[in-house]
Amino acid sequence: MPTPDELRSAIDHYVTTINGREPGAIADLFTEDAVQADPASRPPNVGRDAIAAFFTDGIAASVGWVFEAERIHTCGSTAAIDFRITVSLGEGSMVISGIEIFEAAEDGRFASAHAYWDDADVTIA
Repeated sequence: MPTPDELRSAIDHYVTTINGREPGAIADLFTEDAVQADPASRPPNVGRDAIAAFFTDGIAASVGWVFEAERIHTCGSTAAIDFRITVSLGEGSMVISGIEIFEAAEDGRFASAHAYWDDADVTIA
């Protein structure tokens, strides 16, 4: 089981990788059969290829973004973050605030990630 410091480091690496906007690098942070849902109410992306496709679509729909983990909470092999992502849309931006919960696998990759947010957590600027 990862230590709290290892989980915090993994989340820091996730944030850096997300902000790098490279779908393959993002997908490599997950196990081969990982489950990722953003938001959690939508059907999940299962496996690295589906996760990479999800981020490819998000990158294509935006000019840029800044993803921040405002707080990191750990418990066993789970990490929960309070996140904020500011997405540049060309003309204007969108800010989403929410919570994302990660389950770490033995190899340090993420076995799952579920983001919790809805329309009330979105601000358009």
